[in-house]
Amino acid sequence: MNAAAFAVNLAATAGAALAVLLAAFAVGVRTGRHRGVDVAWGLAFTAVAWTGYALSAGHGDPARRLLVTVLVTLWGLRLSGHIWSRSRGHGEDPRYDRMLAKAPGGRDAYALRMVYLLQAAIVWCVSLPVQAAQYLTTGLGPLTFASVGLWALGMFFETVGDWQLARFKADPANRGKVMDRGLWAWTRHPNYFGDACVWWALFLLAAAEPVGWAFVLSPVLMTYLLAFGSGRPLLERQLGASKPGWDAYVARTSSFLPRPPRRSPDAP
Repeated sequence: MNAAAFAVNLAATAGAALAVLLAAFAVGVRTGRHRGVDVAWGLAFTAVAWTGYALSAGHGDPARRLLVTVLVTLWGLRLSGHIWSRSRGHGEDPRYDRMLAKAPGGRDAYALRMVYLLQAAIVWCVSLPVQAAQYLTTGLGPLTFASVGLWALGMFFETVGDWQLARFKADPANRGKVMDRGLWAWTRHPNYFGDACVWWALFLLAAAEPVGWAFVLSPVLMTYLLAFGSGRPLLERQLGASKPGWDAYVARTSSFLPRPPRRSPDAP
């Protein structure tokens, strides 16, 4: 890896992530709704990937550079498109309403500091293995196939899980009910599990050389956020307060890693 070129890349990708999140902030201020930051999340990763792809030309293996960039792009655009479609026509996300209701220094200023700038920093940190992979000179090998397989598994859980949930919510007969079918019977958060798989897969593309292991904390950070940070715990607190039958669902369904549902104690 060319250390000097990679250092320039790190600065440029930080700027790319910041630019996307600041653009989302401007839209949020204009519309009075900051839920658009969730749409910007996948777009920011995509911007980082393509910035790194452009700057790594002549430094990294061409096939690895293209592969990691395409994988991030497919993941990021699908996620942003899904969130945009899901949130279109709705008001502010209840999570941001609660966070910003009594924000010190004003709603928008607090959102800039605690939502947009924080997410820009997280995007940059989590994407470090992607950036490193673009500067590796090693050609594709067996680890690549493992990475693509894990990425495909993650995309399956994310895409199918989101599709199943959307169909469930579209049926008026399911209003107020807990989604406990399909992948949602195996894990309470198939989309979050899939997300974690995707980022561990992208790390494997950087792990082809020893230097890539310096960035192992990036998928660890993403997995922590999904399973223990701003992902699962916040959503489950909201669902637990609004969904009848939630406690029974929790008792029989894995919180994160997929597994067959437990049998009800009352089942024969």
